[in-house]
Amino acid sequence: MFPVQDTLDRDDVPILIIGSGPCGLLLAFMLARLGVRSLIIERYPTRLDAPKAHALSPRSLELCRQFGLDVNKIRNIGATREDAHWVNFVTSLSGKLIGRLPYERMDAEVLNDTPTMIHNIPQPEFEDLIARELPNHDLVEVRKNHSFVRLENRSDCVLASIEDRSTQRVYTVRCTYLVGCDGAKSAVRRFLRIESEGEDSYETMMTIHINANMSPIIKERVGMLHWVIDPEVSGFIIGYDLSGNQVLICNFDSTKHPVESWNEALCRKVVNAAIGTNVPYDVLSYRPWILSRKVAKAYRVNRVFFWRCCSSFPPTGGLGLNSGLGDVHNLAYKLAAVLHGLGGDSLLDSYEFDRRHVAMVNSQQSVKNGKQIFGLLKAFGTTDSNMEVARRNLYRNIEDCHAMKDINQGIENQREHFDNLDLHIGYIYGDHRIPENASIYRPVCIRGGRLPHAWIRLYSQEETALPPIDSSYVAELSPEEVEMKRYSTLDLCTFDAFTLIADRGTALHWKRTLKEMCECLPAGMSNKLKIRLVIRGSDFDLQPGKNGEDWVQLTKLYDGNAILVRPDQHILECFTFPAGHSGLLKVLREHLAWDTVVPDWHKVDSVL
Repeated sequence: MFPVQDTLDRDDVPILIIGSGPCGLLLAFMLARLGVRSLIIERYPTRLDAPKAHALSPRSLELCRQFGLDVNKIRNIGATREDAHWVNFVTSLSGKLIGRLPYERMDAEVLNDTPTMIHNIPQPEFEDLIARELPNHDLVEVRKNHSFVRLENRSDCVLASIEDRSTQRVYTVRCTYLVGCDGAKSAVRRFLRIESEGEDSYETMMTIHINANMSPIIKERVGMLHWVIDPEVSGFIIGYDLSGNQVLICNFDSTKHPVESWNEALCRKVVNAAIGTNVPYDVLSYRPWILSRKVAKAYRVNRVFFWRCCSSFPPTGGLGLNSGLGDVHNLAYKLAAVLHGLGGDSLLDSYEFDRRHVAMVNSQQSVKNGKQIFGLLKAFGTTDSNMEVARRNLYRNIEDCHAMKDINQGIENQREHFDNLDLHIGYIYGDHRIPENASIYRPVCIRGGRLPHAWIRLYSQEETALPPIDSSYVAELSPEEVEMKRYSTLDLCTFDAFTLIADRGTALHWKRTLKEMCECLPAGMSNKLKIRLVIRGSDFDLQPGKNGEDWVQLTKLYDGNAILVRPDQHILECFTFPAGHSGLLKVLREHLAWDTVVPDWHKVDSVL
């Protein structure tokens, strides 16, 4: 029986979002904060409980904070910093510790680069946190057990056919824009036949979700990732919760163990080898997947947008989920600007220009990580097709001092794999170079870059509605240091406005420049454009110390310069003193594509 199309039943909504994963939920939440109504369509009646991604990058936490999601509450969910600080390389959880590396940057010094260091939280719990916020916004509706069928991508709207899977009734949703947030197997992307570039597949993987108390086994060898070298496993355990919630992700040979042959008994055989001792546990679920390195060739087709839905990155680098969250953060303010009449349609083209290169870099890093790990397995001697031979090689090599030199170097070569700070916060829109090392972050104050972070003190609490950051989870910090790490320069940038940052010495010049620019705007546009002027020395100041001194040198505010920041906290332009209002207007005009929404720009040109 085929679904019946109900031609009389039609919904109208500005934004239709396909998929209620973390990216779809966060996009709806951000749009609601920006005053835009959206409808989320989710094909499943309930969410899968198996944890997927496990880390929110510093940048993801920064953008969550900007939109009012309390990062202090987020940090109280998931693994503590102490439990998640390490990547352990072991023969099994109860076996020999061969080596270890820090998991990402969790040292106190990283707080000089970001106000929110990486945090490990199971993806389902992050989704729940956002979902609990949505009922507070009347502008969001979520329909579960409804699935995308097809669409008609018109010049003035999108007509999407949606099936209510409980009744098989198909109805139409008319939307101004449609955003496909439905993952690597996106039905929207398939319908539009969007091709991708990269490898179709890399390895066959199995995710096994178990419930086990690993604390008595791991003891003091805590860590976020436990890389189990035993050839029976060839994978890693993600320690979401050492007392109960664990996931084993292993690489398997599909010729020896076809997907259809997997059952609970085979899962237990692999899990038992990973644990290395008898421990009671439940196999909650298991699912195969393909590790692929693909990125969509197009992020936009007329009125339909995608996030990095063609990519399946390995979860150890934390690049997949965080790339997607960055995508929706970039897209949200642009959609809102166009729908509110502040931006022209070509503003939306900059979404692909900004974000596709980020996905390409992350996918290439994933390939690099995979090659490094394979090199390590060769050093251990576990690549032999005979399981027993491979296991004998492993235990012989870890007792051989000469072999251990290669093994230790192989482990050291994984350091970049587990430290992606530059990929997380160092990407620059418009700069398409490939970073030489994903770990080395150097702050910059240039067009396209994220506004550099420094700790600040506010002269008035009215400068931000955000709660102070609580950095007391970093035990090395003194109470005085915790008190100084409450607000960041990033907190100066609200999600619904452009921000012009200048110094007190030239404040009058920039205030006059801003006023003159607004006076040049066509009728009606000045009411839509929101720009905040924030002055160092009047509205905020840098906390004492090298962090603040470096920021002042980097931004050159003391020289009279000013920084114009987009609503997504990326720099739109750096102005040198004494730039006038025409330069400011030109930059905003180009970015917001005003020529397509303001028909009488020639009148503006005549007075510039």
